Amino acid sequence: MARPNTRRAPEREPDAPGVPARRAALKLLDAVLRRGLALEQALDSAAQGLAPNDRGLAHAIAAEALRRLPDLDALIDSATRQRLPDDAKARFALRIALVQAIALGTPGHAAISTVLPLVDGGPRKLVHGVFGTLMRGHATLPDVPVLPDPVALRWQAQWGDAVVQAACEAIATPPPLDLSLKTDGGTVEGATGLAPRHARLDPGTSVPDLPGFAEGDWWVQDLAASIPARLIGAGTGTVLDLCAAPGGKTLQLAAAGWQVTAVDVAENRLARLRENLERTGLSARIVTADLLSWSPAAPADAVLLDAPCSATGIFRRHPDVLHRVRPSLIAEMAELQAKLLDRAAAWVKPGGTLVFATCSLEPREGEAHLAPFLAAHPEFELVPATADELPAGIAPREDGSVRVLPGMLADQGGLDGFFIARFRRR
Repeated sequence: MARPNTRRAPEREPDAPGVPARRAALKLLDAVLRRGLALEQALDSAAQGLAPNDRGLAHAIAAEALRRLPDLDALIDSATRQRLPDDAKARFALRIALVQAIALGTPGHAAISTVLPLVDGGPRKLVHGVFGTLMRGHATLPDVPVLPDPVALRWQAQWGDAVVQAACEAIATPPPLDLSLKTDGGTVEGATGLAPRHARLDPGTSVPDLPGFAEGDWWVQDLAASIPARLIGAGTGTVLDLCAAPGGKTLQLAAAGWQVTAVDVAENRLARLRENLERTGLSARIVTADLLSWSPAAPADAVLLDAPCSATGIFRRHPDVLHRVRPSLIAEMAELQAKLLDRAAAWVKPGGTLVFATCSLEPREGEAHLAPFLAAHPEFELVPATADELPAGIAPREDGSVRVLPGMLADQGGLDGFFIARFRRR
């Protein structure tokens, strides 16, 4: 009788300093590009056990690689005889080494020495050789990255060449830090204001160190993301903030005087809202529930539905969406949005307001909802946004809805992409 093989597989030697962060960066790229996960969603697993600095470095490497991916791949392909498969570990390792050496200022010897342990055998020689060839040739990346081909073609067809170019330029520039202020008289030293109760600071500003943080005078929120609540305005009645997390709009509505019920399915994301409510001294009722099965006890004076979407409008901050969002996901999200919009309509009092928003640059998740919704709900009418309700430089569309695109307010730091429409129930 054969004896069982009890020999253990050889244990991997401990990583040298610097390697764990690169190993985590490789896991993050794999999670986004091969498994379609969001970068933030994959971070805890990929960076498990890392010190905060290494965790931050892994995230920075992966995010910058995703911003520059088509250009990094073009460099790699220029130095290989045969094109490496998209999912080859050697390609992933080269992306990580090159983005550090060229875009992040890491010395070349450190960039390659901390990446080589990620690959074994022949691919290690390949990675070392390609990297050396490119570095000796003084390889560079363009100042303005290019979009992945599927995204560029889709947005070109939808919005035209100028928006595609503006999107490329937006990737290359770190977005500013936007704050929503709790009161009309609030200010933040060194900030510019592009709308009432708004302050904009330079990229990289440390949030906890800013005056007013501990006092709860403001919260972080992109200016475009503040528009939906601006279109509801001030009030003293009841408002439902649906899909509320992480809660910027809830805080806006509470600060504007409303009695807010904030509903979201994700308890972990609502934790951030609870923290901000405590910090700002504002109040709201928080409900953890799935909107497809939950209903309020009574209709509200106003309903804000910031619906789940592809999130392609926040590509500046979350470059993973450029690579993991496919037409199938856009279609899936659009179907869900239609269902949620239909349910939300029933929760608005006669004479009340319904605001629908998505942080998407896909018309299927925005403009395409208007006609079907109004046809199915003749009791609602579209109420146009007015110029004095919007940041200077943002104009309503002809029908009164709002579309925020790359290139808008570019000289002031730009905006995330959004679609917003306001309805009134007759």
